[in-house]
This record gives sequence, structure tokens and C-alpha cells, in this order.
Amino acid sequence: MAAPPARAPPAPAPASHPHPLLLLRLRPPARIIFPPARRRARLAAVAAATATAAAASVAPDDISQLNYRLRAIVRRRDAAASSSSSSSSPPVDPAQAEAYLRMIRDQQRLGLSQLRGGTGGGGGAGGEGDGDGDEEGETRRKGVAAGSSLGHRVDPRELEPGEYVVHKKVGVGKFACISAEDGVDYVFIQYADAMAKLAVDQAARMLYRYNLPHEKKRPRNLSKLNDPSTWEKRRLKGKLAVQKMVVNLMELYLQRMRQSRPPYPKPVALDEFAAEFPYEPTPDQCQAFIDVEKDLTERETPMDRLICGDVGFGKTEVAMRAIFIVVSAGYQAMVLAPTVILAKQHYDVMTERFANYPGIKVAIFSGAQSKEEKDELITKIKDGDLHIIVGTHALLTERMAYNNLGLLVVDEEQKFGVQQKEKIASYKASIDVLTLSATPIPRTLYLALTGFRDASLMSTPPPERVAVKTYVSAFSKERALSAIKFELQRGGQVFYVVPRIKAIDDVLQFLKNSLPDVPIAVAHGKKMSRNIQLAMEKFANREVKILVCTHIIESGIDIANANTMIVQFAELFGLAQLYQLRGRVGRSGREGFAYLFYTDKSLLSRVATDRLGAIEEHSELGQGFHVAEKDMGIRGFGSLFGDQQSGDVANVGIDLFFDMLFDSLSKVDQFCLVPVPYKDVQLDINISPHLSSEYISYLENPVELLNEAAKAAEKDLWTLIQFTEDLRRRYGKEPRDMELLLKKLYVRRMAADLGISRIYPSGKMIFMKTNMNKKVFRLMTEAMTSETHRNSLLFVGKEIKAELLVSLPDTLLLNWLFHCLADCYAVIPALVRY
Repeated sequence: MAAPPARAPPAPAPASHPHPLLLLRLRPPARIIFPPARRRARLAAVAAATATAAAASVAPDDISQLNYRLRAIVRRRDAAASSSSSSSSPPVDPAQAEAYLRMIRDQQRLGLSQLRGGTGGGGGAGGEGDGDGDEEGETRRKGVAAGSSLGHRVDPRELEPGEYVVHKKVGVGKFACISAEDGVDYVFIQYADAMAKLAVDQAARMLYRYNLPHEKKRPRNLSKLNDPSTWEKRRLKGKLAVQKMVVNLMELYLQRMRQSRPPYPKPVALDEFAAEFPYEPTPDQCQAFIDVEKDLTERETPMDRLICGDVGFGKTEVAMRAIFIVVSAGYQAMVLAPTVILAKQHYDVMTERFANYPGIKVAIFSGAQSKEEKDELITKIKDGDLHIIVGTHALLTERMAYNNLGLLVVDEEQKFGVQQKEKIASYKASIDVLTLSATPIPRTLYLALTGFRDASLMSTPPPERVAVKTYVSAFSKERALSAIKFELQRGGQVFYVVPRIKAIDDVLQFLKNSLPDVPIAVAHGKKMSRNIQLAMEKFANREVKILVCTHIIESGIDIANANTMIVQFAELFGLAQLYQLRGRVGRSGREGFAYLFYTDKSLLSRVATDRLGAIEEHSELGQGFHVAEKDMGIRGFGSLFGDQQSGDVANVGIDLFFDMLFDSLSKVDQFCLVPVPYKDVQLDINISPHLSSEYISYLENPVELLNEAAKAAEKDLWTLIQFTEDLRRRYGKEPRDMELLLKKLYVRRMAADLGISRIYPSGKMIFMKTNMNKKVFRLMTEAMTSETHRNSLLFVGKEIKAELLVSLPDTLLLNWLFHCLADCYAVIPALVRY
């Protein structure tokens, strides 16, 4: 409707006349002719009434408060999804939501085995379980938990005295020991009020770790053997937190379904471009090529795919084929690297790879360039004269403007800062994103594990690659020199890595004294980038035999002739850092060696010991995914879930939390709420509003307007909100009877969306027949803001019952229903509602 200036509505008066929606008085009022003086006074009064109506139209009445609340929720959801901040975006289309749910369910059936390339197709308990009872199932997760450090029961023989464990039926206790009685091994667990004894095989079926391995987080208290009800409440609270987490996370990713783009056409020259790849692709590479090509040429929503593979396993080639598809369609591609060194390496590789396609222009952009160079590049990017832009986080500045950006490639996202990660996330709502990583950050890994993020795992090494032999020991000058001399004798080069810049001088002096005739260079982050580049060039040209450096080399130095690495003070590096570092040697067909030296074993923390043990254990090629998972275990669940979920995890422990998580994911369709058709909603409340003849004459076309109201309510709540706001902009705040009519439409519309087909009162009780299940009811009531409404609602069979203090007349009953359903509607996530 158009929106002319608001006019003041007359005061309501009782009337009666039949109408499909309400009773109207259609008889026009008598026409009164005022003298000129009185006419001027009348106009002044109308003007004053108009101002009053305009003020009333913004007063915090029930309907305007609900409209504002729902718009605010949409704004927050849009912001959370890094989507448009427009407050008028419609909800997700139900058909799109269902398509997304099907995709998630398919990924969950494959679970972790899909990412690992395993043959198992089980997704856990699937649809098994007993409803609201023990939903986690008694069987060990297949494909999801097998071989994983997460989400599975613990072998009691792996426990150490003092470790906290969780028995699913009893709660949190402390492992004491395993002792044999009459030839049978028993597990003894200390609880708050007694010691429990379980046979080992029974314990293996029921026990979970409370902490991730190596964490020392204490539970706030131990459970009591003689008070299982307290633990049951705690467990149900943890389960509800898991369900909320699943639903909220799915809703966040569901917002991507609101973004659309036409599929890219497959370039005619794509096969030719692929044939120019100088190596024989591995099976994993081929699958990654297929995955990315389907994402770009078959889907109508932006791609967000993780390519997980070791250094040198061909992730960049996958990215370049994606770039070729996007650029061939007339779009630009941005390649983001964490360091100038890695950006320069990508630029060199891509310049060479696209050399046969002169129409595709490649450029590099970084903080190392002058302001004049940057300004010239920004202009070319804005004008569309450059197609592939490689650079560091300098590409994320506000000055950067693209002509037609279609693809973002992010290499090693974990090395960017928080602000840069947020900026990267903002791109994901509107363009295609491809993330490359050898060891993804815990959250990225978690999203891949749970199926919320598409992932392709490249674990098969190229044919010429051989595993790097890894040795972990206390530092020995003799052993370090022996390893260096062996490499030099076979014509190779050596990386000598230390974590701290201040230690470089001592190492350099030691090497010069021990190897006076060997040329040595130094590279670290505090040196000028030009000096670093010169050192790299000398090393690449084999003018330098040993490069003493910090972990800067993990950011993209590819010297195939450097096949030995010495890491001193290795205990100060993180597990993922040690694994990237090691990937820089053994790049040729010649066997590589990595020596990880620590200072003194007696001084090592348990975490450092575990990191070094893990890097030594995962010595085979293609272990990056497993190392990332191991790292996630060592770093703890706080880094995985963040502060918000850490308290929920603490309620039940990490392993049971994951067990519940995977179970909830396998049954995600049980959290959905199917709306009922609006016309099928039966509201058994005897309210027939009477609009006064004055208000009817005030409306331009009352019958058409009322029909519009009915059609808006039948379509969806968003259309009804829009209708109400337009009505008020046009005519000001409606009188009481019109407000009752609108509330009646709101109640029926919200009931339809909530799966409620009939509402009827009986004394002090209100009954709502619904297709909602108990899981959704729990999610809804736990999140409701009104404690009064929450405490009055019960779920029995297929009905929601509300018990009031007194029996209310129909008008007040309608108001109660409006507020109650508004509270229910506002807190249910879009994924559940649609």
C-alpha cells in the first residue's frame, strides 16, 4: 500500500454488521456542513488529532513491540551470518531449508569416515534411541568415533589414577585403580559419597573421559551414587545445551541458503588447463578437483570448502582450477596468504601456471610495496584490469575495491588475526570461498567433523614423496653437527630453526665455529623483508648451505634441496607448527630428516611431552588431519567451543558432550517443526470485533483493506507485519476493535508457524493441539523470556497445555495468547520453525 500522511482515526464506538472477518457498521454517517469559522477550527482540531495519532503510532503497544522484536532478531541473525544488515529480509524459504537439512543428513551419515576416506558409512546411532530416554545409544560410534580422540567411550586401562571420568547413569567420579578379585579385573571409581566397583568390560561400555586427554580442569563437584536424580538433571541440561548448539549452528549456516548466484559455466578450456598440470594427480587430488568443480558449476549457493592436505600435496593446484573457472566467467579472484613470503610464492606459481592465458592478469599486493604501487594496483583492481590478486592481509583494507570479485582463496587461515578472520568471514556470505590448510584450526576442524562445512581431505602423498624420518631427543651439539654434515656430504642444504630471535646469535656462533667453511644465512621476522628475500634467494641458488631462522620458513619456503631440519628448543613450538615446519623438508624424492631437540626432559611440561610424542608418532605422509585432531585434544575444549559452550561441556564432560553432539546431529530432523496451513488453524475464542462507522468511513476502502489483512496473514507473518506497519503509516494507530482483529490474525499466523492446529479454552486451562515434539518444546520453553509463560506451559501427548490462575474473558484470553505465542515464536530458531 502507498503511505500518504497519517490521518487521525476517530474514537471507536460500538456497531454491528456481518462480515467474513468481523462485524462492521457500513451505514455512512450524516454529512454535517460547518460555517467557515468553525471549519477552520475543525481543521485545526484534525491537525492536532493527526499529531496525536502520529505519536500514538510509535507508542509501545503490543503489536509494535512484537514487530520490533522480530525485526531485531532478523538483524542479529543477519549480522551473525555476516549477511545483509537489512531489517526487511524475509525468512528462509522452507524448501531451501529442507534441501539444506537433507544435505546435512547425508554428510552426517558418512561422518568422520567420509573426511578420512574410510569405507565405513555408518553415522552413529542414526535413528536409534528411545525418544526422551537414553538417546545417545549404547553402541560405539562407527565412522564418527572409531579411531577418533573425540566422542567415544574410554578404555579403563588407559586411565591414570586421579583422572576424572563420567558414568552415563551415575555421573562424574574420579578413577582410582583397576584391581583383580577372584580372577576378574574391576574398575574402582570414587564418588562423593561412596566407591563404585565395575567390571572392566562393563566400564568400557559406560565410562567417558571428563576432560580431554592432558587437561586438568576439575569438575565443580563429584556426583553421588545415592542421588542419581541430581546427575540426571545435569545430564539433561547438557543434552539441551547440545541441542541448542546444533540448532543455532545449523541456523547460522542456513543463512547461506539465502545467498544465491547462478552456477558458473564450465570453461571450454578447462580440460586443456588441467592437462597442463605437470604431475600425475593423486586420487585425493582428483576427488578434490571434482568436489570444487561441482561446487562452482552445479550449486546455486556460494561455496565454502576446506581443502585439508599436507604441504606439497597439491592444494594450490586445486585452488588454481577453481580460479580458472571463476575468472573464465568474468569474475576476479583474491588469494590471501598470511605472509609476504608465501604470497610471493603463490604469485610466482600462478604467474607461471597462467602464462599460456594472456587474457588473465595476475598481480601481487602486500604491505611491502610503496604507496604509489598500491594506489596503481587498487585502481587496476577496481577497473577490472586485474583478474587474480595475490596478497597478504593488506588486501582486506577498506581502501580495496573490486570490480567483480567472485572467489576468495585463503591459505592457512589459522595464521591470521581475529580481525582478519572476521573480515574473511564477512566475504563468505556473498562470494565463493576456498580454504587451504595442512592443520586446520579447531573450530574449522570441528565444523568439518560435524558436516556443517564442506571438506575435501588430501591424504595420499605424491608418488615421489617419501616420509620424513623424525627424531626427538635432548639437544646434543654432536648429534646436530652429525646430521648437518651428513646432509652437506650428500649435496643438500639444512634448515636450522629456533623459536626465539634472541637465540639466533648463539646458534650462529656455534655453527660458524664448528663449520667455518660453510656459507650460512639468517632469516627472521624482525629483519627487513628485503634482507629476508635476499637470504632466501641465496639459499634457493645454493649459495648458502645452512639457513638459520625462526618459524618464518613455515610460511612458504620451498627448497627441494633442503632435506634436513634441525629444530632447537622444539618444546616451545605448537604441535601444528612442528608439523608445518617438518613438511618443508623431504620435498624431493630424496629422504628427509627432522631432528627435534629439547633442552632437558625433566623440565618438559606434560603438554610439551605430548606434542613431541604426537609429532614423532605421526611420521607418515598425509597425517595433517590427524595431527590437527590430536592438537585439538591437547589444546582443550575451551579453544574448540569458546567460553559460551565451555560451561555446558563442564556439566557432563567432553566425551559425553561429543557423544550427545553426534547423536543430535544424526537426528537433526527431529528438531524441525512442520508448520500447519493457516486456513487449518482453529481458534475457539468467541471474539467478533465491531468497527465503528466513523472508523469505517475514515478508511479509503475498508472491505478491500480487510481482505488484504486476511491475505497477508495467510501468506506469512512477515507479510502480516508489513501490512500492519503500512496500515499505521497510512491511518495512524488503529482503534481497539481493529487491534483485536489484528491480534486475532497474529495469533492464528503464529500458531500455524508453530505447528498448532487448534486452540481452545476450558475453564482455567488453554489447550493447543500441535505436531511439535518434546525436544522442540524443551528448546522453546528453556529460551522463553517470560517466566510466567514458561512456568504455565506443559507438554502432554500431542498438546501444549497452559494453566492460568483464573478463567479469563475472551478479550483478555486473546491478549494472553498473543503474548505467549509471540514469546514462543521469537525464541525458536528459523531452522526449527521452517
